[in-house]
Amino acid sequence: MSSEQVKKHPFHMVEPSGWPIVGTIGAFVMAVGGIWYMQEGPLYGFLAGLAIVLYCMFGWWRDVVKEAQNGEDHTPVVQHGLRVGMILFIASEVMFFVAFFWAYFHSSVPALSSLAHETWPPEGIVPLHTWSLPFYNTIILLSSGVTLTWAHHALQKGDYSKLRLGLLMTVALGFLFIGLQAYEYSEAMFGITDGIYPSTFYLATGFHGFHVFVGACFLTVNYLRASSGHFTPKQHVGFEAAAWYWHFVDVVWVFLFIWIYWWGSYGYQY
Repeated sequence: MSSEQVKKHPFHMVEPSGWPIVGTIGAFVMAVGGIWYMQEGPLYGFLAGLAIVLYCMFGWWRDVVKEAQNGEDHTPVVQHGLRVGMILFIASEVMFFVAFFWAYFHSSVPALSSLAHETWPPEGIVPLHTWSLPFYNTIILLSSGVTLTWAHHALQKGDYSKLRLGLLMTVALGFLFIGLQAYEYSEAMFGITDGIYPSTFYLATGFHGFHVFVGACFLTVNYLRASSGHFTPKQHVGFEAAAWYWHFVDVVWVFLFIWIYWWGSYGYQY
């Protein structure tokens, strides 16, 4: 495209990219590998898909960052489009988790389904203690939302040292959450194939944990960008997108904690 054509409109005409198909292949391999692993197969299929997805994330983010830094492509109109796109993406993610909650309530509330269990959790299932690791993880994740908001305010004031510190603290809390979630799974007294309760539990909390991982990677990229001076108080769309995504992850966890951990084990005698 010639420079004259670019000047006639405020839009960014992107070049052909192979990243969408790479990401699609990675997600497909990861999904198939995950199902294979759930059927007592090896884990390497899932890990191979995850590696492809991470490679796609790195390459795609790299290209978008280059576009943002050249001073021409990300016009105000493009920035508005990026914000709207992120909002729509988060809306689709909301419906993704609604599906898991619906499966959970469909199996646990007799008023919603004749197939629901009369007792919940079902007989033979020992749920996790609500006020132990799940509660600690709730505090950790909500604290990460506070540190990220602090970083955002620092960016708006042009305080880049506090911005970097806030991002670093948020990323650290995110990975701490993931570590404790993995430890929680190792301590659980049920497996994903032990019935409807374990299935919905692991799918809902597991996919949330994956979203935390993606969000932590997203924020790590923002930390590196902040350290390179890419953000200004008036132009930081990448940071805004990461912050919105992270707060979405926070809110989803609150619902998971209330309905799956607390309500799902309410009245259970350990």
